[in-house]
Amino acid sequence: MLDLKLFNARIRTVDDRYPRARTLGVLHGRVVGLDEAVRDLPARTTLDCRGAVVVPGFGDAHNHMAWFGQSLGELDLSEATTTAQIHDAVARRAAALPADAWIVGSGYDDTVMGAHPHRTDLDRAGGGRPVWLKHRSGHMCVVSSEVLRRAGVLDGTADAPDGGVVVRDGGGALTGLLQERAQTLVTDLVLPYPVTELADALGRASAVYAAEGLTHVVEAGIGLGLIGRSPVEAAAYQLARERGTLRTRVELMVASDNLHALRAHADDGITTGIDLGLRSGFGDDRLRLGPMKIWLDGSLIGRTAAVSEPFCGHDHASSVFQGGPEQMRRLVVDAHRAGWRVAAHAIGDSAVDLALDAFAEAQRVLPRPDARHRVEHSGVVRPDQLDRYAELGVVPVPQAHFLYAVGDTMAEALGPARVPWMYRHRSFLDRGIRVPGSSDRPVAPGAPLLGMQSMVERLSRAGVVLGPDERVTAEQALRAYTLDAAWASHDEDRRGSLTPGKYADFVILSDDPVGVDSDRIGAIGVLATFVAGECVHGAGTLEDLTAVNGPLPTAASPRPHARSKK
Repeated sequence: MLDLKLFNARIRTVDDRYPRARTLGVLHGRVVGLDEAVRDLPARTTLDCRGAVVVPGFGDAHNHMAWFGQSLGELDLSEATTTAQIHDAVARRAAALPADAWIVGSGYDDTVMGAHPHRTDLDRAGGGRPVWLKHRSGHMCVVSSEVLRRAGVLDGTADAPDGGVVVRDGGGALTGLLQERAQTLVTDLVLPYPVTELADALGRASAVYAAEGLTHVVEAGIGLGLIGRSPVEAAAYQLARERGTLRTRVELMVASDNLHALRAHADDGITTGIDLGLRSGFGDDRLRLGPMKIWLDGSLIGRTAAVSEPFCGHDHASSVFQGGPEQMRRLVVDAHRAGWRVAAHAIGDSAVDLALDAFAEAQRVLPRPDARHRVEHSGVVRPDQLDRYAELGVVPVPQAHFLYAVGDTMAEALGPARVPWMYRHRSFLDRGIRVPGSSDRPVAPGAPLLGMQSMVERLSRAGVVLGPDERVTAEQALRAYTLDAAWASHDEDRRGSLTPGKYADFVILSDDPVGVDSDRIGAIGVLATFVAGECVHGAGTLEDLTAVNGPLPTAASPRPHARSKK
């Protein structure tokens, strides 16, 4: 007997051998058959989909789950269009807080407002409190004078770390803006966050993800480093899982700051890694270690990406690397030798060169033909670099929805000649390179259907088509967020398509993302989301909109906190 049978559905399997179906059977968390193979089998629960669309569960190959979850409890600055609005929001929050409380906000964009907030304005708005406002890119922030004082910047006892900039104005005065690794001057004051607080944030984020149809996500950097929350951050994911609030499968990138020298047998060739020699793949189907995350450059929004030609309005080329290029190249090679898949953050074309050169050297040192190393973002890729991705088997991980969310300012920075190089897609597909869907949330909205729409349209917020030759079909966009996202994680044999034997991870939609007009893809409703045949979102909706016969398999209710303060 089946655990669950869906019928009267419009199923897109994303399996070229059997692309469409009407009936799907689930047993022990896996798809066991389609159409005639299961049509007449009894099931504990049957679901008449009444023509609703069923597709594989969506994957996000690059997101920041803890960051996003925490941001849900911070001052939301994403809609601010002027610095005055920022100041007003800070003042309102200050009025409700004790005199010594931190004011933390996130999501502001200086390119929208025309300027960053200034520390003296934050001093007034915050009433002298420590104010910490995070840029939407994650590559910079602005703080009040009190934060600079506590960090030792005002009295000169603290310097900007390598790979970071403490910004001053033309007269040499501190503005409060901290770029790249200079942000550690702030995070050193507040980190690490408690594991229980991080687990709460993960639960909040996971609920949003499930409501958007996500069944698998890759967390792009935990532990120490640029966006790490705690040296024991993985424990927060374990705790959220124990509580029953982690509704999605999660793969954890470990930030390269966690690498250290290891004493292993000489035959192992492992000189650098993390404790116990753990590496990509450790864990299970719900929570496991993914790639090693190595930041090479900055951001395109903040004009800190390493590009070979100057940004428009700049007199010289920008080469803002997170560290010495030789040091970063060695990190890539060492991580490769230790058995990791490597995810190199490279946005500018100079950083892409560095990543590709490092991957080539790593393969010469120790051939691993199917390593599936990745270039996160691949934001500016020259035509001559495309074939190198294919030759090296490197996975590009661009974020198509950036084109809508921040594409206009990126295009302004690059100029018309380089706009076609931005966040490419079709050029990779034409070379046989698979491109997984991803969002970089919370840098940009992370709903997969919005990302698919941007892949197809490549429209900016101003209505400009950015790189029309890089547009893809709706079917290719769906594949990016399903099978290609699974492939990027070496999971194509377990998920990504509704194929017998794979996990029963699927989404029930109000309409067909391949069949509707492209401008309607992002508005399609997610009726329900299933992981391993259990409903993790939308059980009530299914009861209202479909015909359910029998108990609907649902994920276990969130359990009481497994850990409490003493």
